[in-house]
Amino acid sequence: MEPYILYYWPTIQGRGEFVRLALEEAGVPYRDVGRGPKGMPQISASLDFRSEPLAAFAPPVLRAGELLIGQTANILLFLGARHGLAPRTEKGRLWCNQLQLTIADIVAEAHDTHHPISVNSYYEEQKKEARARSRDFRAERIPKFLNYFEKVLAANPGRGNFAVGSRLTYVDLSLFQLVEGLRYAFPKTMGQLEPQWPKLAALCETVRQRPNIAAYLASKRRIPFNEEGIFRRYPELDK
Repeated sequence: MEPYILYYWPTIQGRGEFVRLALEEAGVPYRDVGRGPKGMPQISASLDFRSEPLAAFAPPVLRAGELLIGQTANILLFLGARHGLAPRTEKGRLWCNQLQLTIADIVAEAHDTHHPISVNSYYEEQKKEARARSRDFRAERIPKFLNYFEKVLAANPGRGNFAVGSRLTYVDLSLFQLVEGLRYAFPKTMGQLEPQWPKLAALCETVRQRPNIAAYLASKRRIPFNEEGIFRRYPELDK
């Protein structure tokens, strides 16, 4: 098949990583153009109405033939249906999308722990506000969201420890990425709280051991977490 083209920033996992994980699990060819020569102009072009009549607001963007698809949840909705990473029924696909949008909510809140005032200002310019935001995020928001996802796993009538049905879906991949990001950014908090969510922890290990995912995690294609992405490790925000 013609390779997909992924437009995303070359130095961070960010929201693009949720898409990368789905592409890697599906075992389909794709080009991560931001990491290649002249990648940034191509990313800019995908956001420019002068060259794309359906230009996206921001990366990640996926080109699939003549389709240009923006927004992480929208891309995963497309890939899930096309590559067996979502149920065949409309009800199941909508449930996957609903869960993915909920994951997007906590991802946005995780980002706001280090940029609570403005994304246009450096973290160092909003440290006081970041500490206050992080205290609330650690005490209230992480437990609220992860308790919910633990209940989703417990309530799933399908065989196995998956979020939706009896097979792995893109939601499972995204939950893995979410938990990995929180472990990186808030290791102390997650070390204390994570025993409350045994099904989530088990799911993360299941995903980690998937052959395609294990190969990806061990490869240079997997960009390490760092302090430019969504999940950032600032020790002062995890006290």
